[in-house]
Amino acid sequence: MLPIKLHAANHRYVKIALLLFVVLLLMSNTGMSMKLPAYPTAKKGVLDLRSAAMNEKIPLNGEWLFYWQQLLAEGDKASHPNIVEFPSLWNSGHKINGRELPAFGYASYRLTVLLPKKHGDLRLTVPDVYSAYALYVNGKQVATNGKVSRSDEGFEPYWQYKTIDFGQNADTLNLVLEIANFVHSKGGITKPLYIGDREVVRLDRQQDEAIDLLLTGCLIMGGLFFFGLYLFGNRDRAILLFSLYVLVYSYRIIGIDNYVLHTIIPNMDWYIAVRLEYLTLFVGIGLFGLYSRYLYPLDINGPTLNVIAVVCFAFALASLVLSPYYFTQLINPFLVLMMFCLIYIPSVYLIAFRRKRPGSIYALSSSIALMFVFAISLFHYWGFLPQLQVLTFIGYVSFFFLQSLVLSHRVSFVLKNAQQQAEQGLKAKTEFLSTMSHEIRTPLNSVIGMSHLMLKNDPRPDQREHLDVIIFSANNLLGIVNDILDYNKIEAGKITFERIEMDLLAIARNVVNSLQTSANDKGITLKLVGDEQLKSKLIGDPIRISQVITNLVHNAIKFTPSGFVEVSITVQRQTDTNITVKVAVKDTGIGISADKQDLIFERFTQADSSTSRGFGGTGLGLAISKRILELQNSSLELISAEGKGSVFYFVQTFQKVVNTLPEITEKNKLPQQGMPFAGIDLLLVEDNPLNVMVAQTFLKKWGAGIDVAVNGEEALQKLDVNKHKLVLMDLHMPVMDGYQAAKAMRNKGVTLPIIALTANLPDEVKQEIADAGIDGIVVKPFLPDELYGKVWHHLFK
Repeated sequence: MLPIKLHAANHRYVKIALLLFVVLLLMSNTGMSMKLPAYPTAKKGVLDLRSAAMNEKIPLNGEWLFYWQQLLAEGDKASHPNIVEFPSLWNSGHKINGRELPAFGYASYRLTVLLPKKHGDLRLTVPDVYSAYALYVNGKQVATNGKVSRSDEGFEPYWQYKTIDFGQNADTLNLVLEIANFVHSKGGITKPLYIGDREVVRLDRQQDEAIDLLLTGCLIMGGLFFFGLYLFGNRDRAILLFSLYVLVYSYRIIGIDNYVLHTIIPNMDWYIAVRLEYLTLFVGIGLFGLYSRYLYPLDINGPTLNVIAVVCFAFALASLVLSPYYFTQLINPFLVLMMFCLIYIPSVYLIAFRRKRPGSIYALSSSIALMFVFAISLFHYWGFLPQLQVLTFIGYVSFFFLQSLVLSHRVSFVLKNAQQQAEQGLKAKTEFLSTMSHEIRTPLNSVIGMSHLMLKNDPRPDQREHLDVIIFSANNLLGIVNDILDYNKIEAGKITFERIEMDLLAIARNVVNSLQTSANDKGITLKLVGDEQLKSKLIGDPIRISQVITNLVHNAIKFTPSGFVEVSITVQRQTDTNITVKVAVKDTGIGISADKQDLIFERFTQADSSTSRGFGGTGLGLAISKRILELQNSSLELISAEGKGSVFYFVQTFQKVVNTLPEITEKNKLPQQGMPFAGIDLLLVEDNPLNVMVAQTFLKKWGAGIDVAVNGEEALQKLDVNKHKLVLMDLHMPVMDGYQAAKAMRNKGVTLPIIALTANLPDEVKQEIADAGIDGIVVKPFLPDELYGKVWHHLFK
């Protein structure tokens, strides 16, 4: 008994698995043996096949004459023979003069085969023996494996399948089989010789070889696949151990029993082959045990598997360092370990199945298939069953296929969890960025608003310069926040594009005008070149087009120390309904080397790490522009030479608006003089004192009367529909937020315009604002003109 104790909770499952195992053994033994035909057997060294049908493979089993320590074909005088059952090992119960025979020695087996008078071409098959033989038929040597000798000098072991053909004239075969063994712990032969129709025997062997080769190929490819999955996947040890087990076990298919590998590689060294045969057996069982441990670690008893692994790898080490005589004796105790594993591992899978572990149903099914295969193998090893290779093949394929399903289910389960975690992470990131945007925009609103207020109070020239720096820096910070949010939105696939009328030339002109000061400060020329063929409005998203052009022009100004930046719009082709234009931004800046031109389009990346220190920026502008264009079936292209400047351009096709552009005239300006809101009372709902001060200062300057509420609940109490003409509502407030307050007002029948004041981007709150009944939105930080224009529009529209 092995010193292994089962966990108490496992006993019931072990009993169930043992019952299944016994049932499979009985099925494989009785069910298959009933199909085996009854062949004639030899009697006292004579096998009479004269009345047998030779169109089948007939085993030459029965009573053979046995001559211990005699090589009859080599001149030894035949003494009184012993009658032995063939095939059998001579050191398994054979006695001569009351003495059991040792494993080392040599002997001759003799049989006379009487054939029918009429038969076709015959073929005799000779299997491997322990561990060298010479076969003589009618006094002529017809097959050898290794070299037979009377001592270990000159003796050579070898295992290989051999065949001998006979013509139609043969009527009697006198067989003498000389066997010698001086290396293995077993002596003699355990597999029968067969004789039968040549074609039948040939096809049967081809079938055996084909099955072995096919199964070996499947195992090697499957093992390499799972090994690659481990290397390039999540480094799951269960996958690694299964891949190693499959690769190791593939040798068990091609390298033993039929010895197909020896046919492929003739003269393969016997000592290497026998070590591989036992090594793969010991290591294979150990790897499978460890694989099961990592597959279901919570359902298996760790110390039990540790003992199994230690025993297996100790036996494997013995097969490497000991002589074959010693390590081949380990097979019987190892079979005890195998029997235990065949009971214990299915019990573990049964526990995993009861606990609903991923893929456990496939693991349990595979263990049943493996038990069936091993039942056939063990009974074949003990001589109770023929090889039954087709059934073994089906069992092996079922086992490895089901185990592959286990790992596939495991990988799928891991990927599904990873996907869920990624989605949760993306959601958390989006919420975090949205919160950070709100928290950054809120104080920026105060910074920018107060700076504009101070600029309108006729500051001294030095104060004006300082205020300009504050506004410039605040706007830069706002631009960085916007870039990060835009890229996050693009990555999440939440970006949308409008399809409205737009004036592309006017958009480009506004971009150039807005950045003209930045160009003048650096002493470079910024100009716009428009194509006279562009006379129609286009259908597109003016905000996104403006964003792309602004990014390109801003980058060009930033990286151009001297010279010029030119924005050009060129019509490439047009029809009555569509027009294709090329928008290019050319500069005389630092340029980009050829090896860095792909790199600059990556997020958070600039061509040179020193660039960010010299010119600033997050490296998101070009990445955002590139993705915006790609989502509109266009692409951002680059022509550049280091030190000579760059040209960024894109070509895009737009749908035309039929109307021709009117002559450009000065827009009607909103009245800015005096106090246009005099006599108008507004309700400002805002919890941030600084934002209250900024908005209140601007609105009072324009003549409006202001009542302030610090949350939605207070706003409902202070609202007077007979007094107030408009509500400015912050969305994020304590007690009651702006959405709830607006809904409550609408539910009470309030029809006053409600304008949201929020640090969120419009797209983020568009649906919520519509649901709450809010009429408009002003995004913090807001410019005075933006707030003025929005209030004017809703008061006097």
